[in-house]
Amino acid sequence: MSWEPVIGLEVHVQLATRSKIFSGASTAFGAEPNAQACAVDLGLPGVLPVLNEDVVRMAIKFGLAIGAEINLDSIFDRKNYFYPDLPKGYQISQFQTPVVGRGSITVHLDDGTTREVGITRAHLEEDAGKSVHDMFPGQTGIDLNRTGTPLLEVVSEPDLRTAAEAAAYFRQMHTLVRYLKICDGNLAEGSMRCDANVSVRPAGSNDLGERTEIKNINSFRFVERAINFEIERHIDVLESGGTIERETRQYDPDRDETRPMRGKEESEDYRYFPDPDLLPLSIDQAFVDAIAADMPELPEARRSRYREAGLSDYDAGWLADDPDVATYFDAVLVQSGDAKQSANWVMGELAAHLNKAETDISAAPVTPDQLSQLIARVVDGTLSSKTAKTLFEALWQQEGEVDALIDSLGLAQMSDSGELERIVDEVLAANPGQLEELKSGKDKLLGFFVGQVMKATQGKANPQQVNELIRAKL
Repeated sequence: MSWEPVIGLEVHVQLATRSKIFSGASTAFGAEPNAQACAVDLGLPGVLPVLNEDVVRMAIKFGLAIGAEINLDSIFDRKNYFYPDLPKGYQISQFQTPVVGRGSITVHLDDGTTREVGITRAHLEEDAGKSVHDMFPGQTGIDLNRTGTPLLEVVSEPDLRTAAEAAAYFRQMHTLVRYLKICDGNLAEGSMRCDANVSVRPAGSNDLGERTEIKNINSFRFVERAINFEIERHIDVLESGGTIERETRQYDPDRDETRPMRGKEESEDYRYFPDPDLLPLSIDQAFVDAIAADMPELPEARRSRYREAGLSDYDAGWLADDPDVATYFDAVLVQSGDAKQSANWVMGELAAHLNKAETDISAAPVTPDQLSQLIARVVDGTLSSKTAKTLFEALWQQEGEVDALIDSLGLAQMSDSGELERIVDEVLAANPGQLEELKSGKDKLLGFFVGQVMKATQGKANPQQVNELIRAKL
């Protein structure tokens, strides 16, 4: 039988506020365990939550970016369950009436196609604490620093059909929240993570199969691997005559497998009801309009702008996918005026050095101003492609500025046409056999002679000028 996977993701976005959603406690990462959990976070008797306005602003910003319904009136609910890292015995969340309603996002896939993925809702909630299993032999520690950290949970429709599509969706969500500056996107610190709901059904069927949920995945690669494993597991169970049990599972990247955690709850199991300590949330349209007026350029618009500047779909997508890269590229482009050259240097030499140094573009020692000056010297013929790379390396090592380094390192292309012609004559005379073959029609040998001249000039000759001189002498 041919099977069709059906996948939906719940992406948890940690909002980039300095304080928590209902208290003034800090959200800074890396504090000592339990140092940032205040009386409100712990649910001690007599405390009352107070809503952080910034989380509402960030949620609306996200909703506007995905073309979603913004609910001017919403409520906070209590989601009741009992876990050691949930001190109140309930989580304050939103269920039936969230701030952000239905919307959609266009996912760009590696094969150049797109998929429209529906967003059911994006609701605000507080995070729970963290159970730590590896600090005390035979015991579990509880760190409540994360308790009360503001989350925006983005729930997709079951519109994804492959693990690769799910990974692309998660990656694009990561790009979007960083463009909006509502989340730092640090996967290693848990700023973004997702739960994947997976089922399979016979190809051509409109009925949904029983689903399982893979909990708390915080890597693009692991999303794809975990879902692929779960799809194959479902198919194996069904084809062997078994049935899928609705359950929550966890992914073990070391073994590349999912394992059962617990039975999967239904929404009625959480006994949702409006939180009596919080008033209904009422937003006026002017508040939404002010946020809309301050929206940044979004990834899709940036891709379009880059394509209009003459870049390919691939180059435009590569540059727009990371807001820091896009900002750097824009700064280079404004000064150089040459989109293709700017893209080639950012995607090529700069990206290679960043990868080798394992650093982000925000820490690159070569500034956009320096790179644009380097490109200008390539365009005006001062530098060859080889000497430009030598200059880039010197800039990376912070040895000086562009024009000063060109002079001190002797990188300028040869401008003395008489001297260059003399070197061409010497190279032709030193290789009579190859010269005869070139004359007889073996045009590939032209590259050999250009290479020999470049070698003799230590890369300082203009390759186009050398090419023209050799052709003239033939």
